[in-house]
Amino acid sequence: MVVVPRKQRSKDKVVTDRKSLAMILAGLKASGKTVVLTNGVFDLMHVGHTRCLEDARSRGDILVVAVNSDDSAAALKGKGHPLVPEDERMEVLAALSFVDYVTVFGEPTADELLRQLKPTLYAKGADYSLKTLPEKDTIKELDVKAVFVGDKKSHSTTDLIEKAQKLKKR
Repeated sequence: MVVVPRKQRSKDKVVTDRKSLAMILAGLKASGKTVVLTNGVFDLMHVGHTRCLEDARSRGDILVVAVNSDDSAAALKGKGHPLVPEDERMEVLAALSFVDYVTVFGEPTADELLRQLKPTLYAKGADYSLKTLPEKDTIKELDVKAVFVGDKKSHSTTDLIEKAQKLKKR
């Protein structure tokens, strides 16, 4: 009988205990790894999400994706959102080969997440700038570099929903 080691499964990448994740990331940083953190709702994954995430990962060694909780997504996007529950959104993200860890956060901004995880880089989509970044004061305080990733925003979950609704009316 030959024993073949199991490869890492996507569910192993989901770490909802942020204290544990912070300890993992501190160890990786201490060994010289560049940790990139990004965050978002990621409801109905589309090519724009993929491009941003791939670009974010290319900036460092480890990519951590923080997903807005169901409650915070509803507060940001409105009633009826998210369409996909947080545990499923995290599972989909964890299945991507270029995503190393996935976690969840319920705060209105990523300020506390940044303070707890202390990444090397904070990646946001190209629709943001240093001036419009809600966490700009926190990244300055923590000496975390902001990087703006992906292409110009030409894809959105809202557009996908509207397109599906038009198809349904036909």
